[in-house]
Amino acid sequence: MDYVGSEGAGLEVGTDTAAPVMHVITNFAASGGAETMLARLLAATSEPTIVVPLIGVSERNLSLAGRPDVEYHPLNARGAVHMPGAIMKLTGLMREKRPRAVLCWMYHAMVVGTLSARLAGAPPVFWTVRQALDDPRSLTRSTRLAVAGARMLSSRAAGIVYNSARAREQHEQYGYAARFGKVIPNGVVVPEQADPTPRKARVFGIAARFHPQKDHLNFFRAAAQIAAQFPDARFVAAGFGLDDRNSEVMAMIEDAGLDPARLKLLGELRDMGDFYSQIDVLVLSSRTEGFPNVVAEAMSHARPVVTTNVGDAALVVADTGKVVSPGDPDALCEAMAEFARMPPEQVADLGKRARQRIVANYQVKHILGEYQEILSQRGPA
Repeated sequence: MDYVGSEGAGLEVGTDTAAPVMHVITNFAASGGAETMLARLLAATSEPTIVVPLIGVSERNLSLAGRPDVEYHPLNARGAVHMPGAIMKLTGLMREKRPRAVLCWMYHAMVVGTLSARLAGAPPVFWTVRQALDDPRSLTRSTRLAVAGARMLSSRAAGIVYNSARAREQHEQYGYAARFGKVIPNGVVVPEQADPTPRKARVFGIAARFHPQKDHLNFFRAAAQIAAQFPDARFVAAGFGLDDRNSEVMAMIEDAGLDPARLKLLGELRDMGDFYSQIDVLVLSSRTEGFPNVVAEAMSHARPVVTTNVGDAALVVADTGKVVSPGDPDALCEAMAEFARMPPEQVADLGKRARQRIVANYQVKHILGEYQEILSQRGPA
């Protein structure tokens, strides 16, 4: 089923000024960093736009984008057996809509979008890679195949955007074409006001979908140690799959030795601002990331961060938070404990400086200009 707002009817396509940009994304029904970033870009621009998810579209992402004029054409390709059909459908759509540029988000979309554009004789195809390769073992077999397939097609891309310097370095070492690579970090919508009130750091939060790459066990083990050291410490966990109905999550909490009464499981949230208002410090425990949106978001809400050294997290945090090695709950605990021992005024000052760093470097309105510059380039499609 296709979706289009009334303002999208009758869009003129065929001239350089009126032709739309087409975004091809693996699944716009998911709620990860790539989907959130695409929704933010859609919300920040008014140019004619078409979004083609290989799988589907969610109300959450439609709401985030807030663009009734955007055309959505989900292909419902839920598995390898449906990919040939998806390529043919997308080829036909490209011929019909004649986009001025195609931007493919994530590996499966990069493969399908590039092959379709070749068949359609479409304008330049650009890629945006959303993760680093710190932990390839955590990728599904399907994703590993897509990573390899994209490597073989990478010279066909007019440009490859990475959301972190580490992701670019790792992919180019793996064999992705290097001549058109560029790093554009994720951008966040900065809240108008976020003045931290000085208080002891006692509520530590994690916001990440339940997935091996996010290494929630690392967080739960560190939290159990913090709970033993600070009797008034509490913990909040948000993200898809993080609720008491998930037996795997509950078993992980028990294995870590964390008292469930000290932990609030919120599941997936629409209002992340409410989550940030509940916590004093954000914790990222991931094994791998590209550009962790949640780190920049928390900082924009004046919340300092403890993060593992994955993707460009350390670059984003700089001297406003703590960075530790991945997979080390003892180190994660010690960094959290440093915040717990800090005077309230110091915690608040770090939060204020964190927000200032995001305002200066990672606002979505600045990132949009970099994407527009990329999409105006020409290269080998």
